[in-house]
Amino acid sequence: MIINVEELNPGSILAEDIYVRTNRPIITARTVLECEHIKILKAFLVKEVAIENTQIDGTIMIESTPSIHNQTREEEKNDFLSLFLQTVQLYKKEFISWQSGLPVNIANVRTILLPLLEELETVSKEIFSLYHLSNKKEYLYQHSIAVSVISALIAQKMNYSYRDMIQVALAGCLSDAGMAKINQRLLNKIEPLTEEEFNEVKKHTRYSLEMIPEHTLLKNETRLAIYQHHERIDGSGYPMGNADNKIHAFAKIIAVADTFHAMTSERLYRKKQSPFRVMEQMHQDHFGKFDLTILQSLSNAITQFTTGSKIRLSNGEKAEILFISSTPTRPLVKTLQNDLILDLEKNRHLFIEEILEY
Repeated sequence: MIINVEELNPGSILAEDIYVRTNRPIITARTVLECEHIKILKAFLVKEVAIENTQIDGTIMIESTPSIHNQTREEEKNDFLSLFLQTVQLYKKEFISWQSGLPVNIANVRTILLPLLEELETVSKEIFSLYHLSNKKEYLYQHSIAVSVISALIAQKMNYSYRDMIQVALAGCLSDAGMAKINQRLLNKIEPLTEEEFNEVKKHTRYSLEMIPEHTLLKNETRLAIYQHHERIDGSGYPMGNADNKIHAFAKIIAVADTFHAMTSERLYRKKQSPFRVMEQMHQDHFGKFDLTILQSLSNAITQFTTGSKIRLSNGEKAEILFISSTPTRPLVKTLQNDLILDLEKNRHLFIEEILEY
């Protein structure tokens, strides 16, 4: 929907890139607008912008009920966006109840997640644009839901049964339940944590296990995965420092999903990063810490583009993929502005920022 800049409120989500006499957008699509963004738009004399129908708090601006059979691809994306944001708000209510001392209701969490999980097959590509929605104030709640759906997608790509995929999703969502027992001052701290503070936060894995009861909807292995999701296969993780064969397969999946979403998201102390850049970092900088089969499954899910796909590079230029090499995140591309051929394998200073069109 189109709205006058003077009527914009923080929390609105930009639907289209904003260009002002530049080749690179001054603000990119899917940015969650804050006061600073609105000031920039006014400074550049932008009069109107397109925004998503759903705000970051899950509020729907204009109710509509389009026919599912007649929906366009863009409408499907927007439906998934709205569903994700509304799910985040439902989870937030559960989390706040845990902070007040109420028990974790497994059935409630499962019910909250199921509508999103049912969309995995049709909107899996949109999952990797969720990082645009990363919002400092809502990060903790967004992270749990994003880790859940990313974990479920990995499990699906690895041919897990539907039942086990649901278990992986539940474990991903509940892996940070114990954060409800951590001092809020630490959760909202802008600066990096001190060693003492980090050791306090690390207790959340134990708190999660203590908070989550044995339940017919939750396998014992799922509870174990929640406890182990910060373990690393080289033994460098926590809480036990377990190595490869002592870590449950579910936990290995959540470890990848958790790290991937955290690295792509905007945090109180860090800017968001491209999923393609993060994928490379996880393969290179974190080598030996994650299961390679799981990493490859996530990488394959991200790089579903084909020859002819339109992308945006890290320098802001739009390009078209000409040839996909053995490293999918670094194909041969042609810039759309001046038809320059670039081999991203050789131009390591550049990377794919995002896919614009498949």
